[in-house]
Amino acid sequence: MTIEEFRAAGASHFEGALLALWWDARGDWDKAHESAQDVAGPDGAWVHAYLHRKEGDEGNAAYWYRRAGCPVAKGDFQQEWEQIVRELLARE
Repeated sequence: MTIEEFRAAGASHFEGALLALWWDARGDWDKAHESAQDVAGPDGAWVHAYLHRKEGDEGNAAYWYRRAGCPVAKGDFQQEWEQIVRELLARE
C-alpha cells in the first residue's frame, strides 16, 4: 500500500499504530492519541512520541522516543509521519 492509498482508505482498514496515524492525517489529534495509547511496544511508543512532539510537548515526546528506541525527531512533521507510515506498512 502506498502513502496515497493509505490516506484514501477508510478507518476500518487499520488498527493500532496505523489507525492512530490515519486519524492524525485527518487532523483528529485526540482520536490519534487515543488510538496510540492502546498500542503496546515500540511502534505505539513511536507514534505516541510523534503525536506529543506535534502537540508541542517536547518533554513527553522525548520520553516516548526513548521508549520506542528512537532518537528524538527534530525535522518536519510530515516527513516523520510518512516515515512511520512507510515503515509500518512495509511490515503488513
